[in-house]
Amino acid sequence: MPEPVIYHVDVNSAFLSWEAAHRLEEDPAALDLRTIPSVIGGSEEQRHGIVLAKSTPAKAFHIHTGEPLVSARKKCPELYIAPPSYGLYVACSRRLMELLREYAPVVEQYSIDEAFCDMTGTTRLYGSPVVFAEYLKDKIHSDLGFTVNIGVSCNRLLAKMASDFKKPNLVHTLFPKEIPDKMWPLPVEDLFFVGGSTGKRLHELGIHTIGDIARCDVSTLRYHFKKHGETIWNYANGYDVELVTDHKAANKSYGNSITTSCDVTDPETAKVFLLSLCETVGARIRADHAYISVVSISILDYNFQHQSHQTRLLTPTNVTEVIYETACRLFQQFWNREPIRQIGVSTAHVTSEECQQYNLFSSERNEKLSKLNSAIDSIRSRYGEDSILRARFINTEQSHMSGGLSKEKRTGVLGELPPE
Repeated sequence: MPEPVIYHVDVNSAFLSWEAAHRLEEDPAALDLRTIPSVIGGSEEQRHGIVLAKSTPAKAFHIHTGEPLVSARKKCPELYIAPPSYGLYVACSRRLMELLREYAPVVEQYSIDEAFCDMTGTTRLYGSPVVFAEYLKDKIHSDLGFTVNIGVSCNRLLAKMASDFKKPNLVHTLFPKEIPDKMWPLPVEDLFFVGGSTGKRLHELGIHTIGDIARCDVSTLRYHFKKHGETIWNYANGYDVELVTDHKAANKSYGNSITTSCDVTDPETAKVFLLSLCETVGARIRADHAYISVVSISILDYNFQHQSHQTRLLTPTNVTEVIYETACRLFQQFWNREPIRQIGVSTAHVTSEECQQYNLFSSERNEKLSKLNSAIDSIRSRYGEDSILRARFINTEQSHMSGGLSKEKRTGVLGELPPE
C-alpha cells in the first residue's frame, strides 16, 4: 500500500483575493486590493459591519477578521472597504474545486475557500508530492488569478496545520518527523481545535506551546477539558485517523439566525423574523429528505446577552408550520422583553425516516401541510424562491426567507458546501 499523501488547499484572504482578481480581470489597470490596506466589510446599515477578509497590508495595522469596521477605521483611517459579493465568491469557489478535481482522485470541500485532496498513489503520475504541490499552486494562480497555500502531509490534521504556516502563495510540509521542529514550538492557540477560552485555560495551567500539550499527561488534560482534552492531545501529537472522503456527511442539525436591522421590541415583529427563518430552515430539511424532532430558538439582546430555549416534538417533522408554531411557543415562554438584536431558529435530532405518531387532532392537518410545503418547494425550485411567499410578508421590507446564508449563497452552489 502506498503511503498516504494529503493536500490542504487554502485560499489566501479568500473574499478579498477573489474580489481583487475579479476587478483585475475586468480592468487590468485597476488597483489591486491586495497591495493596499483593504478589507471586505459587511453592511453597517444592516448591523453586519465587521471585517470579513483583510489584505496583508491591513494586517500591519493589526486589523483582525471579525473586528467591527468602526474599530478597523480607527487603526487605519485610509482603509479601503469593499462590500461583499457572495455570488462572485460562490463562482470562484466552484472554479477552484473544479480545477482540483482535474488532478486529485478525491476532493473534500472543507469550506468555501478550503479543500482536502487525497493524492495517495499519484506519485507515479505526478512525481514528488511537494514538487507537484508547487505546480498546482502556480496553476491555480495563473488560471484563476488568486493565490493559495498548500499543506502537504500524511493526514488531514497535519496538512491543515502546514497550510497555516507562513503566507501567502507557499507550499509547506508537516510530516510526523517534522512535528518537533515545525509544530511543537508554536503557541497553543495555533493548534487546530484550540479556541480562545481553551487557550487561556491552558496558559493558566502552565501549558504554553503545542509541544507542552503533546508532552502533557493525557489524563491531566482529560481532567480539565473532558473529551476535548484528549482530542487536543492527539492533535498535538499529530494523530488524526479521519480519512478524506468525497461523500457529503449528513447534517446533524439545521439552523439559521439573523441580525435585525433595528432592535425588536414587540412580539409580532419578532414572530415575522421567526417565520422567515423557519421558511429557510424547513426548506433545507425537506431538500435533504430529512425530519427533525427538536426545535430551539436563541436571542441576543441589545446588551449582547444570550438566551436560548428548546423543546422536543412528539413526532419528527419537516413541516415549516410545525417548526414555526413551536418556535413561537418557545419565544413566548422565555423572552424577557429586552430589545432583540439577533434571533435564531435551530433544529436537531435529525432522522432520514418519518416515524409518525398519529394524533387524532393534528395528523390530518400535518399531512396536508407536508404536501403543501413540498408543492411550494417545487415552485420555488423551478421559478425562484420569490415566486411564492406568504401573505404575511406582502408590503413588508423583511425577506420571506432569511437568516444564515444570503439569497445569493442559497441560490448558488453553496448548498453543496459544508454547513456554516
